[in-house]
Amino acid sequence: MITIRHISKSFGKLKALNNISLQLDPGECIALIGPNGCGKTTLIKSILAMVLPDEGSIFFDGKDIRNDNLYRARIGYMPQIGRYPENMTIGQVIDMVAGIRSSSALPDMELYEEFGISRLLDKRMRTLSGGTTQKVSATLAFMFRPQVLILDEPTAGLDPLAAGILKDKIIKSGQEGCLTLITSHLLSELEDLITQLIFMQDGSLVLHKDVEELKNLTGQDTVAKSVLQLLKSGEIGVEL
Repeated sequence: MITIRHISKSFGKLKALNNISLQLDPGECIALIGPNGCGKTTLIKSILAMVLPDEGSIFFDGKDIRNDNLYRARIGYMPQIGRYPENMTIGQVIDMVAGIRSSSALPDMELYEEFGISRLLDKRMRTLSGGTTQKVSATLAFMFRPQVLILDEPTAGLDPLAAGILKDKIIKSGQEGCLTLITSHLLSELEDLITQLIFMQDGSLVLHKDVEELKNLTGQDTVAKSVLQLLKSGEIGVEL
């Protein structure tokens, strides 16, 4: 689905990405973790073509994204903090995004209904709480039936019920073949979701393993404990 080959990116003297290669396949739900400044955001922006690598290539379904302006229509993106025109209503934002996406497929209205968005359509974006803005962002990310989901701290600001609804939707999408990439600082939030884990440090790829392989390697029963074990042992080289 997404193939990343030897990409590097520098901003001045800062090496944000250092020779990163990854294979990300359909149906996988992958946690992208690492300390602040490790390169996670730059990697995501590179996949979205918001940042152009200095070296290397990224392929979406075998096609170099530098030669394909349309592939992003197949990606659903949920930012950590959704920023929308403050004077627009929720309904207007949804209509605007639908117009931009121009999808012929029937929209996926599951989160729209589960989150009760229909009761909020006349509310202006500037009046929304952080949690409600997250619900709008999640609804938009899934609505156009993407083949790839990129979710940045997706449960941040959501109440437990809404977080549970979103997690169930992520699992269901994976079962339907969607590739999901999630960034989060709370591994406990991802325990029942992810099938693989990527750990980055100082712009480099330190670890990319299946979750079950990771647990077997460390002898731990959770992802969080497995990562902590590797940190303590120095195997992924991050100072606690």
